[in-house]
Amino acid sequence: MIRVLLVDDQALLRSGFRALLDLEDDIEVVAEAADGQEGLALAREHLPDVALIDIQMPVVDGIEATRRIAADPALTKVHVVILTNYGLDEYVFDALRAGAAGFLVKDILPEDFLHAVRVAARGDALLAPSITRKLINRYVTQPLHTDAATELEGLTGREREAVALVAQGLSNGQIADRMVISPLTAKTHINRAMAKLHARDRAQLVILGYESGLVTPRNR
Repeated sequence: MIRVLLVDDQALLRSGFRALLDLEDDIEVVAEAADGQEGLALAREHLPDVALIDIQMPVVDGIEATRRIAADPALTKVHVVILTNYGLDEYVFDALRAGAAGFLVKDILPEDFLHAVRVAARGDALLAPSITRKLINRYVTQPLHTDAATELEGLTGREREAVALVAQGLSNGQIADRMVISPLTAKTHINRAMAKLHARDRAQLVILGYESGLVTPRNR
């Protein structure tokens, strides 16, 4: 059972998301919150698999709530998915840096929304296609971060290759095919890279891959 926490200051939207999720046999909404502070408290109380968090909320906004969840050792298994009306903007980008596993625009189709919750629960990076394209375009003009490049120096060649493929949006199975290894070995390379880089999830590998220059938009 996938346990979900809804955090949004709009009660009507929360009700709509809950109604959709409650129809699924493998998903359970364990709590709802109207602001980030309440959401953080409920995350600590219920330990959900996925926290769906709006960016702009009173008291504590979604970015700060995400940052606090990512920094709490007791919440390492909580995967934050940011809900946004606007696609990629500065707020969304900051939330990804803060530890969000991905983003969804609120006008997403119901079937895509449910798929996204399941993807996030597995710990996979979740970026809507429109947001992924904008994220990549942003890096066309962004300077490289030398700190990110330095962080990658501790990886083996195969781990670097796996990180690059994760950053290109490939699944474990696709990475295994590309590297000509088993899916289990691919997952091992990715997990070791995440541990060495202190990455919370695959979304963090995506950011590191681009910021370090390991992957560039023209690689895609």
